[in-house]
Amino acid sequence: MIDLDDTDRAMLRLLAADATQGAAEIGRGVGLTQPAAWRRIRRLTDAGVLAGRRIVVDRAALGFTVTVFLGVRLAAKGRLDLDAFERAASAIPEVQTIQHVLGRFDYRLRIVARDIPDFERILRRRIMTLPAVGQVEANVVLSEEHRPGPLG
Repeated sequence: MIDLDDTDRAMLRLLAADATQGAAEIGRGVGLTQPAAWRRIRRLTDAGVLAGRRIVVDRAALGFTVTVFLGVRLAAKGRLDLDAFERAASAIPEVQTIQHVLGRFDYRLRIVARDIPDFERILRRRIMTLPAVGQVEANVVLSEEHRPGPLG
């Protein structure tokens, strides 16, 4: 565990808002020189606090206007069943995340689709044919608000 000061937290907020910023821009945003900001970014990266930089793709701009969280309960829950399900689900491009969870379902999938008929096609032809799938429950996202993480 790494101790974070106020400057570290401010830098993390800036990077979370726009990971394309360089050390000079981050430094200006928190009152540090470029070398000092770079050293802090390197320290945070080496400590595992920063685990990469990502670009956020606007799915709607690509025609994917529907997001669905799908709870999946497996009919069989042996280790081979779990591995087979995860491998097969990972191969479906519309499946954005796969979470192995506790509770009513074994997995929660985040799926994007062009529209509801497209989601139905994905569900019928791809999801329901995955190994060991027993029961599913879909929750269609009506709206989504992106909020800052625990540091912002």
